[in-house]
Amino acid sequence: MIIRSVFRHISPSSRRKMTTHNTNAACCTIPPVISDYTPKGIFKSVGSFNKVYVTGPETSTNAIVCVYDIFGFYPQTQQGADIVASTLKTKVYMPDFFEPDGPFPHDPFPPTTDEGKEALQNFFGTTANPQKNIAKLIEFGNHLKTDGAAKVGAYGFCWGGKVTVCAAGENTPFSSVSIIHPAMLSAEDSEKLTVPLAIYPSKDEPKEEFEKIVGILAKKSFADSCDNKYYSNMHHGWAAARGDLKNEENKKEFEDVYTKLVNFFKKTLA
Repeated sequence: MIIRSVFRHISPSSRRKMTTHNTNAACCTIPPVISDYTPKGIFKSVGSFNKVYVTGPETSTNAIVCVYDIFGFYPQTQQGADIVASTLKTKVYMPDFFEPDGPFPHDPFPPTTDEGKEALQNFFGTTANPQKNIAKLIEFGNHLKTDGAAKVGAYGFCWGGKVTVCAAGENTPFSSVSIIHPAMLSAEDSEKLTVPLAIYPSKDEPKEEFEKIVGILAKKSFADSCDNKYYSNMHHGWAAARGDLKNEENKKEFEDVYTKLVNFFKKTLA
């Protein structure tokens, strides 16, 4: 019912123009997991965004931006942001990139009808269109710097990984970026990077593409500041909305990847 409503709100012309498709099968089929975590941050208007989840100290030298997955503000994603903020004593911002449309409906998910599947693919071509959201992320990074942040980092999940890596090219406002179980993974995107990257894919991302990216990063002038780990025992989404933290292995790797993320930003935002 909800998916049908989303589908109807996408005009026929938008459907015809849609050129972005997510080929990550796991991203389009693994549902989010219910969590009882209570986020520690607050929602407020920041920059051009009406709604931004903000967590961390009242003042901090640097700032970090989180680009959520297709399910938007989800407790596990906010829990990760709280970990990054409290450990680094740095303010973390998670803007509502999907406003005013909202995230893709999680109930039911995955879509099982042709109409629902088309609605999901159209979501990636409209509300979650990478190109328009890359521009939003860059603008927000510039806003934080103008507002006084000495250095700004960014990290993204799923479709947000694509947005984050593509926002780290020439003239980027970011000092370093990270992508975690990224959808639409492409070695070509990493060719254009001008700042360090930490990449943490799951078994559901193409390992060949990951290895190409690691090879490209090794030739960059900032190679020593980059980081990577291929989580061959984890599914797409384990560190965000699809993370089952009642599962011991998932919880262990959730903690592991956030430890790596924190250490990466501690090094690159110093």
